[in-house]
This record gives sequence, C-alpha cells and structure tokens, in this order.
Amino acid sequence: MTRRLIAHLDMDAFYASVELLRYPQLQGLPVVIGGGRRHQPQVTPDGGSSFATLRDYAGRGVITTATYAARALGVHSGMGLMKAAALAPDAILLPVDFDQYRHYSRLFKAAVATLAPVIEDRGIDEIYIDLTEVAGAQDTSPDDALAGVREVARRIKAAVVEATGLSCSIGVSPNKLLSKIGSDLDKPDGLTVLAAEDLPSRIWPLPVGRINGVGPKARARLEGLGVMSIGDLAAADPAWLVAQFGAHHGTWLHQAAHGIDDRPVVTFREPKSLSRETTFERDLHPRQDREALGAVFTRLCEQVAQDLVRKGVVGRTVGVKLRYEDFRIVTRSITLPDHTANAAEIRRWAGRCLKTVPLDRRLRLLGVKVEGLCQRARWETTRQAVDEVASHHAVQESLPLFGDMGTTWGADKLRS
Repeated sequence: MTRRLIAHLDMDAFYASVELLRYPQLQGLPVVIGGGRRHQPQVTPDGGSSFATLRDYAGRGVITTATYAARALGVHSGMGLMKAAALAPDAILLPVDFDQYRHYSRLFKAAVATLAPVIEDRGIDEIYIDLTEVAGAQDTSPDDALAGVREVARRIKAAVVEATGLSCSIGVSPNKLLSKIGSDLDKPDGLTVLAAEDLPSRIWPLPVGRINGVGPKARARLEGLGVMSIGDLAAADPAWLVAQFGAHHGTWLHQAAHGIDDRPVVTFREPKSLSRETTFERDLHPRQDREALGAVFTRLCEQVAQDLVRKGVVGRTVGVKLRYEDFRIVTRSITLPDHTANAAEIRRWAGRCLKTVPLDRRLRLLGVKVEGLCQRARWETTRQAVDEVASHHAVQESLPLFGDMGTTWGADKLRS
C-alpha cells in the first residue's frame, strides 16, 4: 500500500547562515541580524572587516534572526536589540540583506525541485514537499519501514548544501502538521522521520505551543486551563474543547493533537497581495525628514514592483500604511483604472493615498501594498481582447456615444 509521505524543509537560521557565507570568519560566534544599514561591516586598512556589536547599539530595532551560538546566550528573533544587548553585549550585529536571502531562497528551492517537484512554497526559508511518488521513497528495509524516504530526504539535504553551502532540517511524516513539528526537533542539520505510532513518545511530551496554528494567545488560554503539553490536549474531552473554543477550533485542536491533518501540498497559490514596509531606527517627521522619507517611500514602491514582476502578477489596488509615534496605525488605499506592476505608477497612486492622511506627527513605520492581483499573462490577454473590441467600435461608430467626461480620482475614491 502506498503511504502518504510529506516533508517539511526548514533552512537553518537562514538569514544568519547566508551572512556567514559572506563572512566566514564569524563562524561559531554569536551573530545577530537586525538593525539598519548603518551597521554595515567596515573595511579595515589591512583589508579585513570591522563589525558592530550589540554593546554599541542604540535604538528600538528587533532581531530578525540569530546564529545558534547567539541563541545559546538567550537572544532570539523578535527580541528587541536593546534587550539582546544586555544578554549578549559582544554579539556581532549585521544588517538584513533581503536581496541576498531571496537569491539563496531561489537556489535551494530549485535544487529540491530537481529531486522532488511537488513543492508548496511557504516563505523565503521553508517549503513542504510531497515525497509520496518520488522514486525510492516507498522502499523499505528489513529493519526500517521508512528507509526509502529517509534516503530521499538525505539526498535532498545534500542537494541543498551543494547548491547553497547551507544546511537545512527536514521533518517527514504522513502529513504537513507532523512534518512541521518534526523539522524543528533536531536542529540544525536535522532529519526526523515520524510515523503515526511515534505520537505518544515524540509528539505528546512537547509543549502545546509547538503545534503550528496554536499561537501565543491560544497557548496561554490552553495553559490557563491546565493543558500544558500536546499530550494533555490529546487527552482532553473533544466536547470540552468545543465548549471552550467553539465547534471549528475545538475540533481542530482535538485532531491536531492526534496528528490528523489531510491538507494537500499546494503547488500553486496565487497571492492576494504584496507589500513592503520598514520600521525606522528613529521616528521621522513628514516635514523635517521629508527627503529621507521620500527616498524610503520610493524604494518601497520599487521593491513592491520588483516583487510583482518576479511573481508574474499585476495589481489594481495600491495602499499605504503608516504607524505614528503613538503606535496608532492608519491605512489608505485606492483602486486604479487598470492593473499595473510599474514602480512609477505605484508610487504615483500611493502618493495620492498619502495626501489623504494626517502628516503632522512623527512616523515609526511606513509601508506600501498592492492588492487585487492577477496573473500578468491573463491580464494581458484580457486587455488585448478589450482593446480589439474598442478598436472595432471606434471604426463602426461615426460619433462618440458620450462626451469626454474624463476621470477624477479624489478623496471619494479612497477607502480606509
């Protein structure tokens, strides 16, 4: 009988590992990725590099990721850099470089696809892989019923290292839920293969928050009810879970604790929106820091446009997001006459959105978003058909049906 075999591949400390390729002298040292461009390494007179440390940091940035040596000192992603500086003052601080991370992301995914083409992209550093039909995955040995898929996973790991020089961790199981948990059990450079019979010994002792989908609020609520581990959740009465969390979520919690997950590996998921945003090292005032804000705004629009082109989509709704110094968030969006992936067009319409929000207070964050996406090829085909119809009618009609009314895009076209 063919067994369902799903893998979750997670790159190990991805951003930090990419930086270590660039600066191999930092291997084994505590390194934190975060902060602004002012933390770029400096070239020393002897041709070496001088690095900033957390000891010298002042600001309100947060850690994007950290090497395992830094994690051993208690720092982790999402932690404020000032707090991290108190725990690991001598840790090296490097700025993020998303262009490099995307480059290596494309490399590792292409390497995996040569061995196992059924892939679900879950972000820059992780994917699900359906190994069910991969050659050799169903093979067994006298002492290991999962010997075949274990060997396939090893080949995938080796292909990733060859293509990128980076390590990854893989979890393999009958479904996505268990594989996601498994990929985190033996980091870094781990390989964990789980079968249904492994639940009591390997999954149930784990904290309930290790289930993907149980966030901080749900975890806190479960722990407040005495449900500390996945095993506690598995032992809970399903009716009680439904009473506490509702029919849908309560039923899902019961199934997740028992390793039940029928979700397929989705090879294509059309994005609904694309966005870029940045949090400033210090609050910027729209008037006093107009030049700096303008440069950031233009760069965000260009980055969103590049993302649209790379994914082969165009969008019709452009929006902006602002977070003021008091943490209040304001958003505005506008629907364009036609779809676009042009940076100048995106900036022009996003600029119109900005004109409808108060710009009299300092800003902590600025973001640009494009929604209403569709595949560029489909849009171009539709536009060509419309143009042909319009051209035909232009020949047939001797007079226009309506006068030149024009189009006005004012505040009435904007929505919060």
